Amino acid sequence: MRLTPEHDRPIDAATTHDWAAARGGRVVALIVDHGLRSGSGEEAAATSVLLESLGIAAVVLRWSGTKPRSGLQAAARTERYRLLSDECRRGGLLHLLLAHHADDQAETVTMRAARGSGPDGLAGMAALVERADVRLLRPLLGVPRARLTATLLARGVPWIDDPSNADLRFERARFRAAAPLGTAVPGGEYGLRALDERRLAQAAVETLEFDQAGRAIIDQAGFCRLDEGLQAKLLSRVVLAIGGRDHAPRRDRAERAARRLAAPAAHGKSGKAQDFTLSACRLALRQVPSTCRLRWIVWPESGRNGRQPLVPAEFFACGRPAASHLD
Repeated sequence: MRLTPEHDRPIDAATTHDWAAARGGRVVALIVDHGLRSGSGEEAAATSVLLESLGIAAVVLRWSGTKPRSGLQAAARTERYRLLSDECRRGGLLHLLLAHHADDQAETVTMRAARGSGPDGLAGMAALVERADVRLLRPLLGVPRARLTATLLARGVPWIDDPSNADLRFERARFRAAAPLGTAVPGGEYGLRALDERRLAQAAVETLEFDQAGRAIIDQAGFCRLDEGLQAKLLSRVVLAIGGRDHAPRRDRAERAARRLAAPAAHGKSGKAQDFTLSACRLALRQVPSTCRLRWIVWPESGRNGRQPLVPAEFFACGRPAASHLD
């Protein structure tokens, strides 16, 4: 097992290395140099040397080219994830460990609350995100920064603080300067996000399976037993994983699609009338002859991701005409 921690903040690198090693893995640290200020290249190089002195292989990734005048932080985030994903793909690395800790989670929740986010936003960052070719993990969400710092001090391991974290041009730095948050997420690692993730995982176990072609198969009866909010969240995760997009569908589209999956089906001669698309995925309702159970099959839309699995012939078609595109 190989895991790839992303470190634009090297304070967390040694801890992430220990976390992976305890689970039988080895790590390659990815350091992102955004090139947004003078000296960033030297800091990235120094971080690489520091990590390698700890026995951690390191790769420096650089954002080259013209930087936008506005929306700089959002653009930097997009480019950072592109660089990280591309490097994981080149190296055949499945797991990308992100260094967000409990203080980051508290800041994220506070900033989202200030923007008027709903329950999903206030649940904070997810500990696991499935993408088409990489799995994002945040193993330190329950660990406060103070504990990470104390661990490094106890071991005599130096670190480098990124000056950008104190740059008041950026929203997170302004929040941090205005009101230090500590670990003000209710329940810490067992807060809203963790509870939500456990409910979602249980729902997936009860209703979802994958076949050898990589298609997701959703049991309609099990899906109908979920509450509406959980239906939309589960469907969003499924199409995000299968379709390979960077973001889940908008909430209104996911909710509309989930209602469609849960609606009673009328039998017909062709399943194509019931099929529809959502976030680069095609969804088809079929009936299994041996059990008469209805299943929704989810696979990449034609022309997406370079693959187009077929709906197996052993599934009978059923359904009624309806709008074919939700996204």
